[in-house]
Amino acid sequence: MKWQGRRQSSNMDDRRGMSGGKMLLGGGVVGVIVLLVQMFTGTDLSQVIPAELTQPQQGTERTVELSEADKQMGEFVSVVLADTEDIWGKIFQENNLTYENPQLVLFSDAVQTGCGGASSASGPFYCPADRTVYMDLVFFNELKDRFGAKGGDFAIAYVIAHEVGHHVQNLLGTSGRTQQAMQSSNATRANQLSVALELQADFYAGVWSHYNQDQLEEGDIEEALSAANAVGDDTIQEKMQGHANQETFTHGTSAQRMYWFKKGYQGGDVNQGDTFTELGLQ
Repeated sequence: MKWQGRRQSSNMDDRRGMSGGKMLLGGGVVGVIVLLVQMFTGTDLSQVIPAELTQPQQGTERTVELSEADKQMGEFVSVVLADTEDIWGKIFQENNLTYENPQLVLFSDAVQTGCGGASSASGPFYCPADRTVYMDLVFFNELKDRFGAKGGDFAIAYVIAHEVGHHVQNLLGTSGRTQQAMQSSNATRANQLSVALELQADFYAGVWSHYNQDQLEEGDIEEALSAANAVGDDTIQEKMQGHANQETFTHGTSAQRMYWFKKGYQGGDVNQGDTFTELGLQ
C-alpha cells in the first residue's frame, strides 16, 4: 500500500513502549482461547475469566524506546486510520449521515479499555463503549506463524478496516440491535447472528478497499484475502482441534470471510452488505 508522505490521523494514541506489566492471560492455553474468541470482536471476556488470570503482574512498569521499524509501523497504521476517516466520512455524508471518527490505540502487552482489561492475546478488537480500536501489533506475527497468513502491510490494513467496520455498525445501530437479538436467542441462533455481524465487518473492509484503490499496490488484496482465510472459524478450529463444528462458528468460514470482503471490494456499494438477510436471519 502506498502510504509514505500521506496524511496521518490525529485520532491514534501510540502507547507502545509504555507498559504497566504483562497480564498473565498473555500466554499458554488460556491466552490461545481468548485469542480465538476475541479475535476481530469487541467482546469483553473480563467477566467470565477468573480474576487471577487477568491481573497485571506488579513491579514491571517500564518505558521502552521504539525502534525505527516500530515508529514506521505506527505511521503506517495512522495513515490507514486517516484513510478510513476520509472514506467513511464521505460515504456517510452521501447518505445524509454524520460520521464520527473512532480512536485507535496501539499498545504493548496489556491495556485498560471501556470494555475492561485486555492483553495482547485478545487480538485486535473494537470497544463500542469508548468507540476505540485496540491493537497490539505482535498479533500479526501470530497471524502468520500460527494461522498461516501471508502477512504484509495490507493484512494489517484489512484488520484495521474490519475493526473500523465494527465502529460503522455501532454508529448505524446494527451492533446494538444484534446484541439485543443475541441475548434473546438460543446459543445456535446467537452464534449465527455473530457470524452475520462479523461478515458484514469484512464487507465494510472490502468497501473501504474499493474506495482506496488509488493507494493499493500489486498483491495487497491477496494479502487481505490471505488474512481473512486464516481467521475463518473452520480453519482455526481445524488447526486447534483437528475438526470444525459449524454450530459453534461465531465469525464465519474462511470462504465466507473472503467472499464478503471481495463483494465489498468489487462492488463498493455499502447497501449490498446485508449479511443478515443473506444468511436467513431477518
